[in-house]
Amino acid sequence: MSGLFAIYRREMLTYWVTPLAWVLLFVFLLLQGLSFGLVVSHFASMAQLSLDSGPVQAYFGESLLLLVSLLLLCAALPMRSFAEERRSGSIEALLTAPVSSAGVVLGKYLATLSTYGLMWVPTLLYVVILRDTGQVDWQVVASSYLGVLGLGAGFLAIGTLMSSLTQSQLIAFMLTATSLFGLFILGIGSYVFDPGLLHSICAHVSVQDQLQELSKGVVDLRRIVLDLTLIVLPLFLTVRIVESWRWD
Repeated sequence: MSGLFAIYRREMLTYWVTPLAWVLLFVFLLLQGLSFGLVVSHFASMAQLSLDSGPVQAYFGESLLLLVSLLLLCAALPMRSFAEERRSGSIEALLTAPVSSAGVVLGKYLATLSTYGLMWVPTLLYVVILRDTGQVDWQVVASSYLGVLGLGAGFLAIGTLMSSLTQSQLIAFMLTATSLFGLFILGIGSYVFDPGLLHSICAHVSVQDQLQELSKGVVDLRRIVLDLTLIVLPLFLTVRIVESWRWD
């Protein structure tokens, strides 16, 4: 995968020297601050705050604002990855450079994933705030962040694939948002269908159930396999698409 680091560095510079990452960071932290504030105010009357039954669990496992911001962020971050390159024509120079197709895709994806991870770093202050008011279970904190990073990694891979299918960032955003919303709706089926095959499938892919489990410190290997599948399969398809451009 020659040239991966060069692509990664180029994409990271593109994210942080343009307004995109900063605007998304501002909106994301605004939504997260609002979500955390609402959760904390709800638990303010409780005498003891613990991570497995208090506001942090509610923040990661029950907050609708967190889920909405997660879907929107993962749709917006990768929308320019290939769509903008194709629209501007710079993709031709990239394809003729001594960089493998896998290096191009992984370099762009890892830059998007790194940017996504950096946007979550300021939310660690929420845990610091709660640490001063009660006991914090750091194992549960770790599993909660594992949940948002695992799901985010899968969602960003889907967004990277969608960006390779169009020359419009807006269309790429809409395709990704629709796909992720479809996964969310499919997960709701676990509350609709009676116990059986459909119920099991919906429960397995449920985004909300995964966040709820991890916010309680429950790490299910099946969830990790699902996240890895959501990462590997879209990236594999994206590599194939980029390779097809080289032959055209």
